[in-house]
Amino acid sequence: MIKIENLSFIYDGGRKKALDDVSLHVPKGAFYGVAGASCSGKSTLLRAVAGIVPHFMRGRFFGTVTVAGVDTLSAEPQQLARTAGFVGEDIESQLICETVEEEIYFGLENFALPHDEIEVRAAAAMEMLSIASLRGRRISSLSGGQKQKTALAAMIALSPQILILDNPSAELDPAATENLYSALAELNAGGMTIITAEQKAGVLCRFATHMTILKEGRALASAPVQQVMDDTELLRDAGIMLPRRAELSSRLKAEGLYSGGTPLDIQQAAGMVKGIMQ
Repeated sequence: MIKIENLSFIYDGGRKKALDDVSLHVPKGAFYGVAGASCSGKSTLLRAVAGIVPHFMRGRFFGTVTVAGVDTLSAEPQQLARTAGFVGEDIESQLICETVEEEIYFGLENFALPHDEIEVRAAAAMEMLSIASLRGRRISSLSGGQKQKTALAAMIALSPQILILDNPSAELDPAATENLYSALAELNAGGMTIITAEQKAGVLCRFATHMTILKEGRALASAPVQQVMDDTELLRDAGIMLPRRAELSSRLKAEGLYSGGTPLDIQQAAGMVKGIMQ
């Protein structure tokens, strides 16, 4: 679905590579996580998949990025937008309408969909992200988290084959983050390919099927999520704060009390502790 080969990128005016010889493959239907510390290259990687790099953010581009069989370097951004929907970290720059309803309708109307279908899609997207009550609210009156959900709903309503999200939980509290990722998991179960970048590995390891770890623009690992999370030293080297359950399993392994895989959720962590106590 997404194939990246030997991708390097240097922004105009920059001295260091934002991405340095990155190669990875995101299979169709995957829920793919990208984790790394600040300035590790996560945003640049997602922008490259969406075609924003290099079409709208100029620089020296090396390698290839292919999305659903289309080379992003040669394709028109409008062509890519019909396949891959992108929601960046800077939400303010992406919201252009006055009200929540108008924002979600905007893209659907640009795709020239019938009015009845527009209404059904918009209502479903708002319901999925629990913002139906905000339908008539002005964008300027929303909180950061509500704006984040509005931008996501507008993109989800378009039903892209691929949904690309840069730090989508940045403005959300833990409960809202849980609800968001549960909604993404539902979309993924329906066949949508998800690729999302976060600084917090905890939420990614619970929902993602695969994960890439970036450090200073280089991919340290790209593998199924369990394999990545089991390498706690690599995660620490990348500057990623381990989830508490991963930190606990790492300490138990060091003491010779546990030899299994890193728990990916609370239930697995509880099972690990129960097994030790028996």
